Amino acid sequence: MPIRLSNLRLPVDAPEAELPAEVAGALSLKPADIRRWRILRKSLDVRDKRDLAFVYSTEVVVDDEVRMLARAQAARRGIQADLFTEPPFEMAAPGGEPLRERPVVIGSGPAGLFAAYFLARHGYRPLILERGKSVRERIGDVRALETEGGPHDPESNYLFGEGGAGTFSDGKLTCRNTGADVRRVLELFAECKGKASVLYDHRPHLGSNRLPAVVKAIRQRIQEFGGEFQFACRVEDMELADGRIEALSTSSGRIAAQVAVLAIGHSARDTYAMLLQRGVPMVQKPFQIGVRIEHPQDLVNRVQYGETRLEQRLGSADYTLIAHGPSDLFSFCMCAGGQIIPSVSEPGYFSSNGMSLSKRDSPFANSGFMITLEPSQFGSSDVLAGVEVQRRYEALAFHAGRGEYRCPIQWARDFMHGRTSSGSPRTSYQRGVVTANIADLVPPQVAEALRGGLPLLDQRWQGRFIPEATIVGPEGRGSAPVRMPRDNETLESTGIAGLYPIGEGAGYAGGIVSAAVDGLRAARSIIGRYAPLEEGRQ
Repeated sequence: MPIRLSNLRLPVDAPEAELPAEVAGALSLKPADIRRWRILRKSLDVRDKRDLAFVYSTEVVVDDEVRMLARAQAARRGIQADLFTEPPFEMAAPGGEPLRERPVVIGSGPAGLFAAYFLARHGYRPLILERGKSVRERIGDVRALETEGGPHDPESNYLFGEGGAGTFSDGKLTCRNTGADVRRVLELFAECKGKASVLYDHRPHLGSNRLPAVVKAIRQRIQEFGGEFQFACRVEDMELADGRIEALSTSSGRIAAQVAVLAIGHSARDTYAMLLQRGVPMVQKPFQIGVRIEHPQDLVNRVQYGETRLEQRLGSADYTLIAHGPSDLFSFCMCAGGQIIPSVSEPGYFSSNGMSLSKRDSPFANSGFMITLEPSQFGSSDVLAGVEVQRRYEALAFHAGRGEYRCPIQWARDFMHGRTSSGSPRTSYQRGVVTANIADLVPPQVAEALRGGLPLLDQRWQGRFIPEATIVGPEGRGSAPVRMPRDNETLESTGIAGLYPIGEGAGYAGGIVSAAVDGLRAARSIIGRYAPLEEGRQ
């Protein structure tokens, strides 16, 4: 059984090539005596600016592991050692219930892509319907909106299209959960033009420039296994019979569907309305809403690294912050060396988001600063009341931006004093900004949390948080304001047989990896129930 060594430390200026010697030294061995080893986890310890270090957890395979374990435990060097075996990844054996048609996956974000991948890999030849364009075409539409002042395409934008909303929002692969399913998801990302380090980095990050290639590579694997994609195909209605799904009405025609995986993402508001009308169970859910706050990246580097220019070794610094209050204000999707982008799906609305490229080399750092809005604060018992809250403030922001998708902006110091900023504050948002009173463009709970929380964050940064910060907003697309109840074991809708609501749009994920894992588990459930589709049957 392998040995796990935890709390191995290397100074940040030490080359990682020294790690094998550290591993061997912890076991009082020579590096040649180790049969094999690998990194399980790597994180940066920034608690002491004078002693910044990478902290590693490793798996080590040696002869006579019980004796080696006792030797490591007796050394008492601050390194923890124990016997360790990761649980293996397992997929369900194919079930026996026959399929009349191939499974349909609605949406090609992380949840839909991973559901489709595992269905395809095991012989189920799924049909994937995506309302937006392929990732290659989508890049052009996004670039035209963002940098060229072009039109907004409601079907091909930062939220809709191959890869989903995550494709152009930084590429963070963090996940609170662990286990074999998470590891398998990260392995697939690494295999499909990702980076091997995503398997062990504490905060793995691909970057918005790398993710399109990863998404395309996953799609190509699905196609190699017999899956089929239909782009520019929007699901507009469902046909039901005796409480189960029978077919889908789409912009490309009718598609028979005995099994449909619903991976629509958190911004398909028209689809939410259709599902509610068709009787799909749906309930209100808390969601995150707030603003983006931007700083010069050099300021963040100095706060996190001190005066030593460690960014040359470690890259742009990031942060995680929370200010407790009546509504906790917390950082969300921090984009070191990144830029602010328009996160817009419908004409006439504006919402901000952030992204960064793999090098994280922009001179700006931005992060969402959010609160959690509870259903009791939506102002209505209507299932889609949370959607209407989003729309209300996004419409105000669109109007403030002169109907041109300009970004409303305000210096944080002016926000605190209730005054409009003068001039044009510097920002990474490329389409243009307009000064505005951000408090008028967000729910009052957000404004209250900012007024109470920003001084606390400023104290934590020793007076450096507020003076150079700008606030833009609103940002309300961090999570879905609804949840679709489903069976805890099968993941099938509690009201519509054959329908599998998954991912962020169904209210069961909070990021790329958790959505992908949800898709994997839906595929496992379908595989365990149904037999693979017979050859020649579509």
